[in-house]
Amino acid sequence: MADFLALGECMVEIGPLENGKCRRGFAGDTFNTAWYARRLLPESWTVGYGSCIGTDAISDEMAAYMESHGVDTSAMRRLEDRTVGLYMISLQDGERSFSYWRGQSAAKAMAEDPAWLEQITRGRDIVHFSGITLAILPPEQRQTFCEVLTRAREAGTQIAFDTNLRPKLWGSEEAMREGLTLGASVADVVLPSFDEETALFGDATPEDTVKRYRDGGAKLIAVKDGGGPLTLWTAQSGLITLQPQKVTPVDTTAAGDSFAAGLLASLATGHDLEAAATRAMALAAEVIQAPGALVPEIFDKGAFA
Repeated sequence: MADFLALGECMVEIGPLENGKCRRGFAGDTFNTAWYARRLLPESWTVGYGSCIGTDAISDEMAAYMESHGVDTSAMRRLEDRTVGLYMISLQDGERSFSYWRGQSAAKAMAEDPAWLEQITRGRDIVHFSGITLAILPPEQRQTFCEVLTRAREAGTQIAFDTNLRPKLWGSEEAMREGLTLGASVADVVLPSFDEETALFGDATPEDTVKRYRDGGAKLIAVKDGGGPLTLWTAQSGLITLQPQKVTPVDTTAAGDSFAAGLLASLATGHDLEAAATRAMALAAEVIQAPGALVPEIFDKGAFA
């Protein structure tokens, strides 16, 4: 048995349909990664989600939804005075923007109980988190969260970090820089996006991004660049550049989340780095050609079996 645990915030998702109508679902960056990882990893793997939710009806519905899709919820903590957050997607030419309502989100209390956090991360094979996971925490609790992951890493867990920048969640640019640097410092695998690294750190090339995270201790770095080249680095491979296939995006929601699942799951099941990255890019390309974060039709037609 092996297991994959994603940590973060799953939210109620309101997405656009035609004629001004909307659909409701559940999504969130690290949950999206867990959802895709569940479909990519063999049944011998447990795929779980670690977070805090409320005790109300919508929290119950979210947990039931996760379980119905094969995502284990035993690492979820219930808080009576909180609920779950909500976000709405707006689309223009396939690019998405978000509006959020998360004032009473239980997930923001994820690091309030370090003993619980230590317990749910202990002994895992892979733990995945993101910049959003860190951003929603009170500033004083980000360090606590990362200290717990450091101990898990020292005990043999592979830690993966998708930088996934959402500026509105951070108090300042300096807080963002400090938060992303802190998160990357506890990770084996770092998955940044080049446009965000340029905006926040002034990187001129993907190689600049690689160097900063390599110097911070990462063992594998995959710098995404939208439809541009993917830049990979490990100490064994050095720099590798791969070109993704060209597609016309319908909705880029979960492009990076599905890429993370594709890369981590493929590496965990024996693919070499180039093959794993190629598979991850192909999955992301399929995801962005359909509306919404979670696209079961990809797997219904037998792709990525």
